[in-house]
Amino acid sequence: MSRARYDELKRKMKEVGLLYSTEGILAWDQQTYMPPRGSAHRAEMMAQTAGLAHARFTDPRIGELLSELEGSDLAKGEDTIEAANIRELRRQYDRQIKLPADLVEEFNKTTALAHEHWVEARRLSDFKRFEPWLVKVVSLVKRKAEAYGCEGEPYNALLDEYEPGIRIEMLDGVFADLRRGLTALLEKISGAAKRPDRSIIERPYDVDRQRIFGEAVIQAMGFDFQAGRLDVTVHPFCAGIGPGDTRILTHYNPRRLTDALFGSMHEAGHALYEMALDKAGNFGMPVSQAASFGMHESQSRIWENQIGRSRPFWEYFFPQAQRLFREQLGDVSFEDFYGAVNSVQSSYIRVEADEVTYNLHILLRFELERLLLSGELKPEDVPGEWDARFKKYFGMEVDRCANGCLQDVHWSAGLIGYFPTYTLGNLYSAQFYAQAKSDIPDLETRVSRGELLGFRDWLRGNIHVHGRRYRADELCRRVTGSGIDHKPLLAYFEEKFSALYK
Repeated sequence: MSRARYDELKRKMKEVGLLYSTEGILAWDQQTYMPPRGSAHRAEMMAQTAGLAHARFTDPRIGELLSELEGSDLAKGEDTIEAANIRELRRQYDRQIKLPADLVEEFNKTTALAHEHWVEARRLSDFKRFEPWLVKVVSLVKRKAEAYGCEGEPYNALLDEYEPGIRIEMLDGVFADLRRGLTALLEKISGAAKRPDRSIIERPYDVDRQRIFGEAVIQAMGFDFQAGRLDVTVHPFCAGIGPGDTRILTHYNPRRLTDALFGSMHEAGHALYEMALDKAGNFGMPVSQAASFGMHESQSRIWENQIGRSRPFWEYFFPQAQRLFREQLGDVSFEDFYGAVNSVQSSYIRVEADEVTYNLHILLRFELERLLLSGELKPEDVPGEWDARFKKYFGMEVDRCANGCLQDVHWSAGLIGYFPTYTLGNLYSAQFYAQAKSDIPDLETRVSRGELLGFRDWLRGNIHVHGRRYRADELCRRVTGSGIDHKPLLAYFEEKFSALYK
């Protein structure tokens, strides 16, 4: 009887998953090929699809099935796929039934429209064009947080959506230690006599050749172009649509080589995770989904940084880059190029930031989100507060809103609570890479020969295949023997940048 109930639950969750896939393809099209004038109709489509998915997911029958299964043998084995699915569906169901259907539809319609206004506001660097939409989005996000309810700060209710089980109180200490370590490291780097020549990567680089180079790299990583595609957008992202359909998007800068390359590697890292999840046998169920957004981010950052910015990686790929970009790199030495790729320099744009300063970008956003949600910061005051904190962290005056508070897509999409997962991803990635080097002693030698699939397989076997079988912190403990820890990331930075900056 329990198995029949479980199979019924799987069928119902597949129906929900198909609606989420539809929602995903609508969002992907909106940011790639949809004509600008289609935004109003697209907002209604996305609102209705989200409403249907929410209605299916909160069907009382789902609750009945979960109640029956929670007392069955299928729920007893903590490590089994069935037990994990039952446990995580209960968590998701209990959260979703707290959201009124009209709030779900209004939220999705508003964020779809807000995205188009953000694109235009960013293009014109005019915050006033986006301000009324930010007011609406923040109001709706507050309503969601109130509906969910939580212990401690309201922000916890939103953070739990992206990082199950993680609380502000857990992050405060880790992030504070990380901030202190980063500040100390930046002081040492700023005082170093050796300065890499960053201009090497800031020359005219033909976009078509950038595309060829980037596609070759992500194919070497294991990205399957028969099960995925690479397109262009304003803000790079990855969309795991469903079995055999994972889409990544990048953004080309004709005057900088690394933007699109590292963006493509980053999104391909997300895609490799999506491609390895059990979406055929468990589509719509939690084990076909990533453990958390922070865990997902760890898979993109580990490819972008620990692999893509490493010496072994460029020992293989730099000669290929030289052949493609003879005019720009023909007379550049390996050491000069490697230094340019890893130069540490304060910059306005988060997605273009170096490894060391990147997390300061995240901490700034994290602080502002908490203030917005608590009401201490009003949406109309965001530009001034952003600029003041940016100067404090980076020592730079923000020149225009497009380089400041308008640069990220997240707030237009209502993704408040999402930003901390980027730093969590960086923390996890350092822990995983240290473990991978221990498990594969010749890993860096393999990378220097362009052999990246062995590392892909290590990630797949240790992280990808589990999906949401384990919570992120538990998965990290199983793989590395430790939970979230800032020390491996700082140790990685110290070793790498001490050598670069002498």
